[in-house]
Amino acid sequence: MSSPKKIYTRRQALLKAQKYCAYQERCQQEVRNDLYKLGVQRDDIEGIISDLISSNFLNEERFSRAFARGKFKNNDWGWIKIEMELKQRNISRYCIQKAKTEIDGKAYQQTILDLAKKKLKELKGETPYIQKGKIVRYIVGKGFESELVIESVENLLGE
Repeated sequence: MSSPKKIYTRRQALLKAQKYCAYQERCQQEVRNDLYKLGVQRDDIEGIISDLISSNFLNEERFSRAFARGKFKNNDWGWIKIEMELKQRNISRYCIQKAKTEIDGKAYQQTILDLAKKKLKELKGETPYIQKGKIVRYIVGKGFESELVIESVENLLGE
């Protein structure tokens, strides 16, 4: 038998949310979902989110910039996948555009090339046609634009 769910006062929930936001950048939707899981009332949740924004614990532009930087650098995600994930978190168009400025164009191209080289090493013995298809699908699947990927792969394979 499970124990009854703990009831949080608005103050306790706010403190818990502040710790949650201080640990790493969060978006409003993540905080809202976390507070719902804790059993906090809807009216209190919106008030807590408002308090977090006014005390700068919660900042969607800062979150979206950090998210884009992290997913690009640590996970090798392309802009399409990053943008899709931000949209799923209900991030505004403005914040998504600001996040886009966090990714340097040269580094973006270099990541495509690095991913292509890495995948090419795994495909020894395949025909160039098969290699090209598999490399392009792999990199496009990571969220990079197909035109950029095809151009980079063709340059790498000498086509």
